[in-house]
Amino acid sequence: MTEKEKLRIDKYLWAIRLFKTRSLATDACKAGRVKLDGQNLKPSAIVKVGEVYQVSKGIEKKIIEVVELLYNRVEAKIAVTKYKDLTPEEETYAFKSVFHAPSLKRDRGTGRPTKKDRRETDDLLGGLFEEGEG
Repeated sequence: MTEKEKLRIDKYLWAIRLFKTRSLATDACKAGRVKLDGQNLKPSAIVKVGEVYQVSKGIEKKIIEVVELLYNRVEAKIAVTKYKDLTPEEETYAFKSVFHAPSLKRDRGTGRPTKKDRRETDDLLGGLFEEGEG
């Protein structure tokens, strides 16, 4: 392989716009959030066309297949064509549904909720925001 044909995984993830900066992509690799066949990758791992990577970004998890190598960051319309998103639809919707969780607000001046109010709120949410006992 010539020098131009070699492409680091951190640079590729930055170029296809999965990460805002290359240093964030590098940090994700070092933290074990970028995997190939279940194995953690170093930032210097070489990308090959056809490989499938699992990338975790916060609560979002993506599975991508490399379609074409991309050496420099380009506009989003072009970057999307350089990889295939294999993330299952149910995971994509699960990530988006977190942002549509109900937000509870109390009227100003009503004071602190009573124990009965809190139990009604917990029943309404179905234990969505329960904390561990400690």
